[in-house]
Amino acid sequence: MAKLTIDGRKIEAKEGSTILQNIRTMNIDLPTLCQHDELSSFGACRLCTVEVKANGKWQLATSCNTPVTAGMQVMTASDRAKDARKLAASLLYYKYPNTKVIRDAAEKAGVAVSPSDAEGRDCILCGLCTRTCHEIVQACALTFEDRGLNRDMDEPGIRFESDACIGCGSCAYVCPTGFVRMETTGEKRIIWDKVFRMAACEVCGRYFAPEDQLAFISGKTGVLISRLRVCTSCR
Repeated sequence: MAKLTIDGRKIEAKEGSTILQNIRTMNIDLPTLCQHDELSSFGACRLCTVEVKANGKWQLATSCNTPVTAGMQVMTASDRAKDARKLAASLLYYKYPNTKVIRDAAEKAGVAVSPSDAEGRDCILCGLCTRTCHEIVQACALTFEDRGLNRDMDEPGIRFESDACIGCGSCAYVCPTGFVRMETTGEKRIIWDKVFRMAACEVCGRYFAPEDQLAFISGKTGVLISRLRVCTSCR
């Protein structure tokens, strides 16, 4: 266990845990858009920035991907930390002014938000969909593409590998803005503009999962696909 101080309160934290994980156990409200408990940390939105003193020096750090250390001091509500979060929220709002979760986060951070009835569904490059696809589903159909050497692209984005997608919909589930859209009607599901054929439960007849997803699970687990053709309600 590591002993540290957060907002003047001394706590003991598990080695390897992040500042954000411990902040949440203290019921301190700190917003995030790119963090999920079941995924690796990414530090993209910077809305969870705090001020940290380690090795005798105060500095700003994203709490979602900064591990605790013994003797660390953390301030979540210092002027510097609040200004950093407000700046991050302002930049997001400037780029995505019509996306509700961005507007809500900006307003909460103290940014002046203009009234709007627009319903934006922008990709804010939070990386939740790509990490879910790689780390949880392991289909690796989505890749985060950033600018860099030998990359001819104007803006970062998400690359979709159609052949690898199994239509599970996990990316749509974690997307905070609604950019990833999924439509399921009867025997058909559409996601990322790819059409998937749905499998019907052999007991109740309800369409419950894409055929490609069942084949993927069968290949990963060795379970015969015939044994997977029953929905969770009928098992």
